[in-house]
Order: sequence, then structure tokens, then C-alpha cells
Amino acid sequence: MSDVTYYTQEGLDKLKEELHKLKTVDRAAISKQIAEARDKGDLSENAEYDAAKEAQGMHEAKIAKMEATLSTARLIDESKLDLSKVLALSIVKIKNIKNGATMSYQLVPETEADLKTGKISVKSPIAQGLLGKSVGDKTEIQVPAGKIEFEILEISR
Repeated sequence: MSDVTYYTQEGLDKLKEELHKLKTVDRAAISKQIAEARDKGDLSENAEYDAAKEAQGMHEAKIAKMEATLSTARLIDESKLDLSKVLALSIVKIKNIKNGATMSYQLVPETEADLKTGKISVKSPIAQGLLGKSVGDKTEIQVPAGKIEFEILEISR
């Protein structure tokens, strides 16, 4: 049995959309490749056919994995989250005490993390150090570069 995975509405929609594409567009393209390779003659010595069948197997495995993920996916209800402390989906503005640099991150499920857009996984060291804290709290977080002390300036959704 797989672990439950939490998603925002955006992340869940993206997962469903990708699964739909795999099942329709991509599956049809692989079937076409197999048919074209089959038309080229003797299947026992047809590397193109073997490659297309292997691609089909990997594709079907990916679909099965995504369906399993979707079956254990749970939607996070943002309306019921507490704004007084840092939780999953919180947008947190923090300040590095040592150099005064400020940054904002949104804590999202691991599957939706994207540092370029400021979304970090709730399982990351920074997020783990921030979870449960309130505005004004200071926390020392162990990161690969060493320990860094942060102050929480703002929490929003």
C-alpha cells in the first residue's frame, strides 16, 4: 500500500491532465510506432519493433504508477488552515539574521516543489525548521552550508 500524498488543487489538476495525455495522445503515438515497425517485415530481426514494444511497456508502467499515485492522492483544503503558524501551503517571508537577506517561500507537497517559483517541499530542511512557528519566531535551521538562523516576518496564503 502506498503512502498518502497531499496535493493542492493546482497540483492535482496537473497530475490528472498529465495522466489523461499519457492515456490518449501518447498511447496512440506508441501504437502507431508499433504498427509502422510491424509493417517493415520480419519481427524476429526488427530492432525498431522491439524498441517500440519496450517503449510501450515503459509507458504503461508510467501510467500504472500515476494511477496508483492518484488513487492515494488527497486534496489539501486551504480554507481550514490556520494562518497564525507555518503549515503546508503557507507563504512564509523569512529573514536571514546573519546577512539581513529576506526571502519568501511557499511550503508545498513534495511533488509540487519548484524552487524557481519559490515553492519548496514541506520535507526540505528549511520547511521542516519553519513548520509550526509563528510570526516573530527565530529558528536555527541546519542546511547543507551549515546552520542558519532565520526570523519569520510574515505568514500568508
